[in-house]
This record gives sequence, C-alpha cells and structure tokens, in this order.
Amino acid sequence: MELIICKDYEELSQKASEIIISMLKENPKSILGLATGSTPEGMYANLVKANENNEISFKDVKTFNLDEYYGLDPENDQSYRYFMNDKLFNHVDINKEYTRVPSGTIENPEEYGKKYDEEIENAGGTDIQVLGIGANGHIGFNEPSDVFTPETHLVKLTEKTISDNSRFFENIDDVPKEAITMGMKSIMSAKKVLLIANGKNKADAIYKSLRGPIDPKVPASILQVHPDLVVILDEDAASLL
Repeated sequence: MELIICKDYEELSQKASEIIISMLKENPKSILGLATGSTPEGMYANLVKANENNEISFKDVKTFNLDEYYGLDPENDQSYRYFMNDKLFNHVDINKEYTRVPSGTIENPEEYGKKYDEEIENAGGTDIQVLGIGANGHIGFNEPSDVFTPETHLVKLTEKTISDNSRFFENIDDVPKEAITMGMKSIMSAKKVLLIANGKNKADAIYKSLRGPIDPKVPASILQVHPDLVVILDEDAASLL
C-alpha cells in the first residue's frame, strides 16, 4: 500500500489526477473504473483541464462506474450517469458509447449484474479503480454486511448512507433506498486501486479500513489485500492513522 497524505482537498485532487494523467499518457487505451460523490469532483475538474490543454485524450478510453441509484433514470439530475456526464464526460473527448454506468431502471438486477461483471471481465478488467469511502466504510454501495458480496448486485442502503447522501436531495425522503453496485470481485480485480478521502468524518472509516481487521462490516478493509493500493488522504481524513 502506498499512502499519500495531503495538506488539503486541492492537493489531494491534484495528486489523484496526476495518477490518472500519467496512466493515460502511458496507455491511451486505459480502462478506468470511476466513482461518483463529492470527493472525486476536484480530480475530474483537473482531468477536464488536462484534456483541454491537450495533455491527455479520452478518445480511446473505456470506463466502468461503480454504482447507480436504483429507480433513477439517466436524465435525473441526481443519477450517477447525470453526475458523470456533468463532471467529466460532457467536457472531454470521450466516446460515450465507451462509458458504462450501471442502469438504475432494469427489471432484473441479478441478471443485469452478471452481464455487467462479464462486460468488465471481457474488457480485461479495469486498469485502475477509483474509490471514495462512506463514513461507515462502504466502497461503491457495498454496505456493511456479514459477507463480502463478489458480484454486481442490488443493495438496500443503510440509514447512515441515506442520511449522509440526503445533502444532495431536497429532503431525505427523496433519497433512493436501494442501489446497483459493483461487487468486490470486480473492484479487487482492478490492476490498481486508488482510494481517496477527505474530511474528519471519514477518519474513523479510514482507520478501521487500513489498520483494523479485514471484516465485511467494514467493507473497505478488504483493500488491505490488494497488491497495488494507493490511498490519498487530506490531513483530516488521515488524523487517526
């Protein structure tokens, strides 16, 4: 594990984007596993700038996103497809046919999950998987559980996650109660994992994930066994390490 502690969010975003930029320069056909949420926004903004400055191109890049709210269509401004278009895809030279975000409107999540996993596997797996982390230790929407679920699946969101995500909605009742999430097999099959976190509210989850036992009740703890894990934190998120 490589641990990088930054003084603030701006530096964290810069360090994270530098890893992606370096990867795209080395392999313009990289397959990126991407995440949503407030943490990677700064990284995406930096990638947009790098593309505008002709430092990198996304024209041959393929992407797979971690998750999507179940019940939201892609045009909903709270959907993760909308987020990715708004924060990255609409502003770079990527072919949107090469971008994959789980569908939140499919009727058979189990069958869909198998197909999503097969698509990732057939692409050769992701070269890098970007992850944020929930205050309860979730990655993607893999919530604390008795087991690590390997496949892409439908998950019921915990009250903690619903409460934390309510800041993005007009009121808490509007927050979807379920999500489609990539499972641990596809996450852990990435050649490199980039975990980024900022803020004191993530410090406990970071400590338990990196220093505690490997436990499905702290889903991110499974990352301890990944052979190429890079963790980038601001000082607040790293404060308990």
